[in-house]
Amino acid sequence: MEEHEEAVFRILRYLKSSLGKGLFFKKSEQRGIEAYTDADWVGSITYRRFTSGSVHLFGQNIVTWRSRKTKCLVRSSADAELRSMAQGICEMMWLKRIMEELRKPITLPMKLYCDCKVVISVAHNAVQHDRIKHIEIDRQFIKEKIKEGQVCMPFVPSKH
Repeated sequence: MEEHEEAVFRILRYLKSSLGKGLFFKKSEQRGIEAYTDADWVGSITYRRFTSGSVHLFGQNIVTWRSRKTKCLVRSSADAELRSMAQGICEMMWLKRIMEELRKPITLPMKLYCDCKVVISVAHNAVQHDRIKHIEIDRQFIKEKIKEGQVCMPFVPSKH
């Protein structure tokens, strides 16, 4: 309980010190959630970890972004991309729930943009492959959200 109180006080101190600052959110008729995810597999030869990044938009406004070095090792760049996408979908589902609580329904499906055609194909593929058993939970989660119509995954080239 004390940890939570300290966290609340820390947030309040931050807000008090940043009066007059804020984010501008452009009014838009668009009510969709979009996300871009990417992963850099073994970008650090020293630590052998992958870096995951994502940005989430509501309408035309960026509402969350993240870039972090993960704690786990992965076997390939496709594994890293798939894990990054699963985390991105979790964040999208969280944003969707917040908007529902605020009584601001969103347009479905939410769009998760990815620059890896192989991973998009693996996420849609219903066949179990021996080569992807170790990432099956993330793949199954993504496939379920696609099947429910919650998420779609358009391809976007890295240069865009």
